[in-house]
Amino acid sequence: MYDGKVVLCGANSYEEKYYLNPDFEQLPEAVKEELQIMCVLYVNDVGGILVLAYDEEGNLCFEVSSEEFDPMFDEIGSHLKIKQIQREKQDLLEALQMYYKVFFLGGE
Repeated sequence: MYDGKVVLCGANSYEEKYYLNPDFEQLPEAVKEELQIMCVLYVNDVGGILVLAYDEEGNLCFEVSSEEFDPMFDEIGSHLKIKQIQREKQDLLEALQMYYKVFFLGGE
């Protein structure tokens, strides 16, 4: 059904916007709200752009970028914040991976 990378959601500190892929609108409201809070807090803390995307195998990946020569982007803080999110939101992130693998990739 899907080939390559599929974006779940993302936040952009430059445009102050949050995006949720419409293919994931059927997620429970609490999960969608938690994703939004997580992404917006991330870009508010360290700046730049955060995208949560699934790779070809269905693994949920954090993709971070920033505008060139952005003095407000905290690269070290970015790595630390991602580690913190992965630790604190481990259950949510694992559930989202399983959801994608079952409903989008047809896994078991």
